[in-house]
Amino acid sequence: MERASPLGDPPGRRRVWPWADSAFSFLAHAAAWVTLLLLVGIIVSLVVGAMPAIREFGLGFLASTEWDPVQLKFGGLVMIYGTLMTSFIALLIAVPVSFGIAIFLTELSPSWLKRPLGVAVELLAAVPSIVYGMWGLLVFGPILSTYVQQPLQSVFDGVPFLGTLFAGPPVGIGILSAGIILAIMIIPFIASVMRDVFETTPALLKESAYGLGSTTWEVVSKVVLPYTKTGVVGAIMLGLGRALGETMAVTFVIGNFNQLDSLSLFEAANSITSALANEFAEAGEGLHQAALIYLGLILFFITFVVLAASKILLSRLRRNEGSRT
Repeated sequence: MERASPLGDPPGRRRVWPWADSAFSFLAHAAAWVTLLLLVGIIVSLVVGAMPAIREFGLGFLASTEWDPVQLKFGGLVMIYGTLMTSFIALLIAVPVSFGIAIFLTELSPSWLKRPLGVAVELLAAVPSIVYGMWGLLVFGPILSTYVQQPLQSVFDGVPFLGTLFAGPPVGIGILSAGIILAIMIIPFIASVMRDVFETTPALLKESAYGLGSTTWEVVSKVVLPYTKTGVVGAIMLGLGRALGETMAVTFVIGNFNQLDSLSLFEAANSITSALANEFAEAGEGLHQAALIYLGLILFFITFVVLAASKILLSRLRRNEGSRT
């Protein structure tokens, strides 16, 4: 007599569909291999497209600030600096703000406010980047120039280093403006992930800490954060990846200036993504197009390094947690 399978399937079902498991396994393996092949294809196409610039400029491309399409002299330091600096400023602002939002939603918010505020934060992630860019150029830029840049310049005029740091034409566009707009854009991503991660902390651990007389900050710093630190690092890396790859919002507010005259936060600059957006359509075949593809390859490498570093950090954190338990 034929018996039913342990999963409760009726007798004879595996005879009717003997190919189901094989087909599912094939499709799963195919999806994984297609993803890997697409990644390899992107790398190969970038390397092939950038090869003329790699042969012409080599690694000196990374240290040169010259960008002159007329004389076919190209260097990517200005774009690399703009990309890294705006992303750093964005993380510097977004991480503490996102942390505060996540803590408020999980530990301090009243129940009637928790859901609408959480939905509002998530809706910010749905705003198109071009809208952020237009708002930054037309609204935020003038406000930054009038109420931040000009007062700082008047206070620190002539002061070594600080005077240089805040120098620049008072137009409200530049590295700082782009970094702040990026911070506003990545806050919803980091805050949403942090909130979901904090909610995974067992209520028994938090209630026990509160029962022992701990304050909210002590519960967060000594219970919630140690329990969820891998997820917090993942949320920060997600925001960094979003900041590195953003194009349109940065293009509107960074100034698109291919020279590095000073290290001022208010100086117009450029980033890899904005340079590609502005010049790739008009770039002719040859060194100009190859130099832009070279920039794309560098951005790919930067993103890969960030992802690899985050994976290594997460694996070490998990290993440390395993050793403690």
